[in-house]
Amino acid sequence: MGLLTIGAFARAARLTPKALRLYDESGLLAPAAVDPESGYRFYDPDQLPKARLIAQLRRIGMPLAEIGAVCRLDPQAAAAAIEAYWVRVAADTAARRRIATFLVDHLSGRGTTMSDANQALTFRHAVHCVAGAVRDSNEDAAYAGERLLAVADGLRGPGGAAASAAAIDTLRALEPVEAPAGDLLALMAGALAEADRTVREAALEDHQPVTTLTAMLRSGSLLALAHIGDTRAYLLRAGELSLLTRDHTYVQSLVDQDRLDHAQAATHPQRALLVRALGAGGHQVEADLALRTVMAGDRYLLCSDGLSAVVAHATIRSVLAAEADPEHLVRRLVEAAYQQGAPDNIACVVAEAVTA
Repeated sequence: MGLLTIGAFARAARLTPKALRLYDESGLLAPAAVDPESGYRFYDPDQLPKARLIAQLRRIGMPLAEIGAVCRLDPQAAAAAIEAYWVRVAADTAARRRIATFLVDHLSGRGTTMSDANQALTFRHAVHCVAGAVRDSNEDAAYAGERLLAVADGLRGPGGAAASAAAIDTLRALEPVEAPAGDLLALMAGALAEADRTVREAALEDHQPVTTLTAMLRSGSLLALAHIGDTRAYLLRAGELSLLTRDHTYVQSLVDQDRLDHAQAATHPQRALLVRALGAGGHQVEADLALRTVMAGDRYLLCSDGLSAVVAHATIRSVLAAEADPEHLVRRLVEAAYQQGAPDNIACVVAEAVTA
């Protein structure tokens, strides 16, 4: 069979010529030939399977940049990538559902009492950021204030330290802002988009620096949590330690698919391979956003994987539960990482919610 016109190929693929032109412009599916005089596109029938795959991936909402990566994989690897993408979509949808439920409850007055909403709280906080025992550079960055807590971990290599510092500096502009609780998520989302642009603009000639970021912005007794990458946020409340974030790593996606257990994930050679970070992927930030209620006595820990990857969950809980101020707790946590060899840099923020 000879080449098909763009119209005939579009009908065979059950697409529109406009969609095919978009795929061509995006570098996903170039025509087999282009008439040099008219510019008319022609396609080979053998391109139909790829065209249909691209269309199906678009229907599930996959970004064009990610589709390009999937199309370059062998079938088995492509299937795994699609499965990991859908797990991520499901998690994001669940997070948005929780935010919507929280907003409905908050705005309708069902979710909190007036005394809770009007409770005056502040953070007692401490921050520590040090190089690992075997590191000659430190790409981590951290910040703690009465309203804002943040930790970032730049990818090792050129520009990593600048990327994490730029992300933190962008968010620091939120610290003095007196914002209504209802604006917290919008403020955080806007700051993340700006941080992502700043990191992208710092690209070197042959290298795009990236950084993870986990941050909290408080207004009264409400807290906006933003997270992208494998930095983490923990909450100790009434003696129970909870992980508030989900790592955006390839290994975590395998755990979510029940292809690895947590013990296997902890020793997997690709456990640090990120699937989401500022400066990476397409041009839209894919961060997790959530609203939470703060209670007096809550203790929050934000840290890079230089701490969470080597210090056991039980040890973190034991340290945070101790009768001590945040400065002492930060030092204890960093010491615990060094007792395990501190193979990576360590950024650590501890904050305790207290009545003002």
